Amino acid sequence: MAIWLFKSEPFKFSLEDLKNSPDQTTTWDGIRNYQARNLIRDEIKVGDTVLFYHSRCEPPGVVGIAEVTSEAYPDYTAWDPKSDYYDKKSKESAPTWLMVDVRYEKDLPQMVSLKQMKENPELEGLMVTRRGARLSIQPVSEAHYEIILKMGGLS
Repeated sequence: MAIWLFKSEPFKFSLEDLKNSPDQTTTWDGIRNYQARNLIRDEIKVGDTVLFYHSRCEPPGVVGIAEVTSEAYPDYTAWDPKSDYYDKKSKESAPTWLMVDVRYEKDLPQMVSLKQMKENPELEGLMVTRRGARLSIQPVSEAHYEIILKMGGLS
């Protein structure tokens, strides 16, 4: 199984929102970046682990863990003119955007901030620590995952 970092703005959807969702599961919709869409389409699989990352907040960082619970399927929010994620070019007959479902697993006892990750030399190469790395879905190595868990108080 693979490990991913999924970014979410907590003022739009937080780990707490996921925890309080029915069955602690929700759609991971609204991805409007082709590279992230391709990861959903080609690489993300049921059972993959997700580091849930709060972005565009102070401080940004990893706050919990989730699991992918579905294969990729069309992101129907692209067809809803009332949705923030509406895309008039995406058609039901030829969907442009995809999503997966994710389920809450656990909170980290302590957030691992972006600053902490950048300061840890063992996390060198972790995509989220790179300047300009804005991709909302990013791969994470097993070694980096274990270090983040330790930093967050889980091992």
